[in-house]
Amino acid sequence: MKAVTTCIEILTKFKGSTGGKMAARDGHITETIHIRNMVCNCCKQFLKEKLKDTGIIVHEISLGRERITYDTTVCSHETIDRVLHNYGFGLLENKEDRLVSEIKIAVIELIHHLNNVNSIVRKSDYLVEKLGFSYPYLSRLFSEHEHTTLEKYIIHQKIERIKHLIDEEEYSLSEIAYMMDYSSVQYLSNQFRKITGVTVSQYKAGAEIEKKGIDEL
Repeated sequence: MKAVTTCIEILTKFKGSTGGKMAARDGHITETIHIRNMVCNCCKQFLKEKLKDTGIIVHEISLGRERITYDTTVCSHETIDRVLHNYGFGLLENKEDRLVSEIKIAVIELIHHLNNVNSIVRKSDYLVEKLGFSYPYLSRLFSEHEHTTLEKYIIHQKIERIKHLIDEEEYSLSEIAYMMDYSSVQYLSNQFRKITGVTVSQYKAGAEIEKKGIDEL
């Protein structure tokens, strides 16, 4: 009960606070933290509950970041990082690491939530507009920090999305090709087979291939 009481007191003190990292008051500080591997909406409520269990107040939460208040006399970034690592996440302290995380989130938004913006906006243009850096810079940075290229990462995300769209049986393969920014069904089918090892027809007929979470790619 003591931790709960402390959280309520902290929330009362900092209610309405805005901006970046605030100066500590009575050992308490409010700041925005950036989180590794937090790339899907189901992560938000899960992490919110886990951080609250440690006595941390979560004010705002979005993909890749949370605005929190915590007592620096009993909690530190190292403490928060250990909690996050227990569930496959982690703190992003480095600016380049944060940008790589933002690249992943932008790719996932475009492919899994916006359906590639109906194929009107090219993926490179979307990332440049979203993140404010040139595509060559984003691509080079991604390759330096990940074990794959940005282009391959995008392709694997598209293939996972295509699997789900096929399973839903709501769209024809031609519609899926258009949504996922393929010039033709043949192009989609060739890339699907190259990545998965089976044809689209074999997959639709029940061929068992592994499905991966978007945070595992």
